[in-house]
Amino acid sequence: MAFRLVVASRNTHKIREIKELTAHLNLEVVGVADVGDLPPVEEDGDTFQANARKKAVETAGLLGAWVLADDSGLEVDALGGAPGVHSARFAGEGQGDEANNRLLLKKLGDLPLEQRGAQFRCVMALASPEGEVEFSEGVCRGVIGFAPRGSNGFGYDPLFVVPELGRTFAELSPQEKNQISHRSRAIQGMLEILQKVTAEAEGRSLKRG
Repeated sequence: MAFRLVVASRNTHKIREIKELTAHLNLEVVGVADVGDLPPVEEDGDTFQANARKKAVETAGLLGAWVLADDSGLEVDALGGAPGVHSARFAGEGQGDEANNRLLLKKLGDLPLEQRGAQFRCVMALASPEGEVEFSEGVCRGVIGFAPRGSNGFGYDPLFVVPELGRTFAELSPQEKNQISHRSRAIQGMLEILQKVTAEAEGRSLKRG
């Protein structure tokens, strides 16, 4: 029987990425929308780690389950690390990806490519039903292009160019993106912990059987 891992997110793109990145483990990965009508967790932390921890711990407490949460975003060098934790609402609450991308391009203006350095950062938190937390982090460096390119991905993916590939995240296949993305690098750091948790759960299940 697969070990159930709840992802504290309603973002279907993010949940699908985590499912793909953990496909080799004996996990049943579900989003919070699949397990009940839970109230949203207010992401009011000033760091990715604070927000990830809060989402994981509060959701784990409500469900009595193991919960994986992440907070991630884009940090642009020329903007002093903005939009950072405000990435999803850069252009205002509920404005969406296109508005965020337009605002980013406007703020960068005609800066040359060598001054458009940026990175995606992801911090993951895994919380036990008792509220114990483990963290991992992943970063992917790139540059911000001058116009959106590609139809895959979400968020700032159409603007985020991976220099060594010459393509944006939105121009990569899911498999290509999963090899280099900030989220894949964060999940790599979480795999050993997840493997231990699932092994212990399987051991308890065998004893009961």
